[in-house]
Formats: sequence, structure tokens, C-alpha cells
Amino acid sequence: MATTKWAIDPTHSEIGFKVKHMMFTNVSGKFGAYDATIATEDDNFENASFEFSANIDSINTNNTDRDNHLKSGDFFDAENHPKLTFKASSFNKDGDDYELTGDLSIKDVTKSVKFPAEFSGLMKDPWGNTKAGLNISGKINRKDWGLNWNSALETGGVLVGEEVKLNIELQLIKL
Repeated sequence: MATTKWAIDPTHSEIGFKVKHMMFTNVSGKFGAYDATIATEDDNFENASFEFSANIDSINTNNTDRDNHLKSGDFFDAENHPKLTFKASSFNKDGDDYELTGDLSIKDVTKSVKFPAEFSGLMKDPWGNTKAGLNISGKINRKDWGLNWNSALETGGVLVGEEVKLNIELQLIKL
């Protein structure tokens, strides 16, 4: 069977995350510059191959000082590690949904991760392009990748939560 290649439609996609701030509210952010290579053997995307990278310099939390701190050696160290990468080892149907498994590399640390994914199927847009929708969620502990910086609060607890919630909305376009 022929392999179909897909690209992320950046105008209809978002690579987002949330982290607790001061133990009680979430700060949201996203990556604005990223690249992906996605290939499928059939229309249900089972066993699709995914390779993804995001440019650390494109991180945006709507606060320049915070973004610069995230790019610094305290967190992502963008100067020495300009990208985070993900390479899937499997994309398998799990009931009505899917599970995406692969290696996530941040800085010089690579760890295997599993994320639930919803596949919305295929659709033609008004211009005749075939599109596919994927929502990938999940969470990671940032300390597993050496993103350890924190600050204690006078009231107890810490400034930045360890758990990072991922919310990735992808609209793919068939090449």
C-alpha cells in the first residue's frame, strides 16, 4: 500500500502546555515554530509514523520576561539545545481512541512517553484539500528532563509546578 505524507497546518494547529503557578493557577504557553514528518499507510492512521520538533526560541507564554527565563539555562537552555523532539514508536488504536508512544527529547535527556490521542478522521476542506484532525493530551514531569528550576514560596509550596499538561491540537494536510 502507498504511504501518504502529511504536514501540520499551522494556521489551524496549536502546540500548547499548562503549568501550575504558585500552586493554584495555570500559566499557559505554546510553541509557535515547529516541524513534523507524518506518514500513514491507511486512512485510520493506525501505525502512523510521527516525528516532531519544536523550536525552543518560539516559546510564548504572553510574558517576555518569563519566556526569556524559560529559554535560559534554568530551564530549556535554548542556546545549547535549540529544539525539543519527539519520535513515535507506535500509534495504536485503544478502544475508540489512540495511544501515541515514543521518545521525547528535551535538552540532552530522552525518555519514553505515552499520550492519549483522539483521531477525528478525514475531511475535505472547501478547496479540495484532505485534512485530518488529531488531539494529543497528557502530562509529563518537567524534572524528568532536567527542567528543575523553582523558587520556594513564603506560604509554603513552590512557584512553578512540576507537572506539565500538554494540549496539542493538530490539523494535518495531506501532501
